[in-house]
Amino acid sequence: MKLTFTVEKDASMRLDEYLYHQHISKKLVKDTRNHGTILVNGEPSFLNRIVIEDDEVTVIFPKETSQVIPVDIPFKIVYEDEYLMVVDKPAGLATIPNRMYLTESLGNAIMFYYQQHHIDSAIHFVNRLDKDTSGLMLVAKSRYVHDFYSRDIKKVKRIYHAIVEGHPGDGDIEQPIAHAPDHATRRMVDPSGVYALTHYRTLENYEDSSLIECILETGRTHQIRVHLASIGHPLVGDPLYNEQEGQFYLDSVEITFPHPFTKQMMTFKKSRN
Repeated sequence: MKLTFTVEKDASMRLDEYLYHQHISKKLVKDTRNHGTILVNGEPSFLNRIVIEDDEVTVIFPKETSQVIPVDIPFKIVYEDEYLMVVDKPAGLATIPNRMYLTESLGNAIMFYYQQHHIDSAIHFVNRLDKDTSGLMLVAKSRYVHDFYSRDIKKVKRIYHAIVEGHPGDGDIEQPIAHAPDHATRRMVDPSGVYALTHYRTLENYEDSSLIECILETGRTHQIRVHLASIGHPLVGDPLYNEQEGQFYLDSVEITFPHPFTKQMMTFKKSRN
């Protein structure tokens, strides 16, 4: 990936400081110095060089590599440009490869797609979904774009639909979430945990359950599942937080974010069946 900037009026400073002001992380600047190319007015330059008004700064980031195994797994692309993708992950597919799903994840599928389309990028998920959760995910095609969102993940707004036990009505759950000490993946509400806030409202009431909409202010692991279970309304069929069997449903139905270059707000929604 290549970026070019023209130094603004009265912006005289060291080259590395200028790059930080362009929201390029210190680590990425260092890696680009060692393995990529940094030019000022077309010539390689040291980071301590002073850049002045109208200097042209070009950054060619290092080629990205990945250890993710490419596997031909079908997945749905909702939107794509040269910087990012929005994909619709199906339920039952892990997001990233791990020991249990080394070649059976969305990461494997995207790496296969990258190779087929000659996209030189590692896998950069801006938001992640549990294996059994479906829905919209934002994928960055470079470290620079991923850094743009990870600096402030609140720029990425997410809305979920879920089916829960009972009739919770509408409300907010502001409870810290911690790792459960007796389980490898389970979380729990605990005062020692990290801050988490979920807004929810009921869309439809059924006999013994409800379809609800959740808006996340934070992005903790299993946040919706833990929070709803903590108020006595676990997701129907949730294997970790509900003892009752049933059909698990949690879907990321809407995602909104600013484009990293145009700054245009972009919103993608799934239609309700």
